Amino acid sequence: LKCASGKQHPHVLRRHSLGSHPSASPAMSGTREENLFMARLAEQAERFEDVAQYMKRVACMGSELSVDERNLLSVAYKQVVAARRIARRAIAMTEQEMPESAHAISQYRGKVEAEIDALCDEIIGLLDSHLIGQASTDDNKVFYMKMKGDYYRYRAEFKRDVSQAGSASQANRAYRAALEQAQVLPPANSGRLGLALNYSVFFNEVLGNASEAIALARKTIDEASADLANHDEAMQNDSIQILQLLQDNLNLWNSGGSGADGTAVEDL
Repeated sequence: LKCASGKQHPHVLRRHSLGSHPSASPAMSGTREENLFMARLAEQAERFEDVAQYMKRVACMGSELSVDERNLLSVAYKQVVAARRIARRAIAMTEQEMPESAHAISQYRGKVEAEIDALCDEIIGLLDSHLIGQASTDDNKVFYMKMKGDYYRYRAEFKRDVSQAGSASQANRAYRAALEQAQVLPPANSGRLGLALNYSVFFNEVLGNASEAIALARKTIDEASADLANHDEAMQNDSIQILQLLQDNLNLWNSGGSGADGTAVEDL
C-alpha cells in the first residue's frame, strides 16, 4: 500500500511562499491576511494541525479560497488525518497479533478513531457550510465535492455495522455527485482524474466491488488518453502522472490484487 504521503500530486504539495507579514499588533487580531500568513508559516514548520485551524478560520470568513489557499487547506487536513489513519492501522495490526492485550489495545484504537471521526466531521461541516457553496468554478466544485467523498470514505474505513453503511452511503453519494459535476470538465483534467482515482479506490476497498472499480478506472483512462493531445504540456504532465496511478491500480485489480489491501495507490 502506498498512502497519500507516498505518491502525491506535485501541484498539491507545492510549498507556499510566506509573503510579507501583514501589519498587525503582536497579538495578531485575526484578519484574513494574518491567518493566511500564520497558515503558511505553520506549513513551513510542518505543523499541519495548525495550518488546518488557520485555514478553517479563513474559509469561514466568507470569500472563496484561491487555488493555492484551497490546496493549502486540503493538504493540511489530509496530513493530519493521514497520520491518524496510519496509526490506526498499526494499532489494529498489533491488536490481532497480541490477543492477550486486546482490551487495552482496543481502547487505544478507539481513541485514535474518535480523533479521525472528529477531524472528518470538522472538514465535512466546513465543506457543506462554506466551501462547496462558495465555489464559483466547476473545477473548484469538483475539488470540494471530491474532498467530501474522501472524508466520508475515511470514516467508512473503521466504522462498523449501521455506522459503516451510513458513511459508505454518504461517500458514494458525494463521489457520484462530484463525478456528475466533473462531466463538464475535459476528460484529461487532473481534478476529474483525481476524483476517478479516489472513487475507484472507494469501490474496491470500502464496497468490495472490484468490477465497478475496474470499470471506472478503465473508462477514465480510455477517455483521458484520447483527450490528452488537446491540452498544454503542463496539464498533460499532471494528467499523465494520475493516469499512471490509475493504471497501477487497474493492473493490480485485474490480476486479483496482490497488495496488502488489493490497491497499489490508495489516494490522491
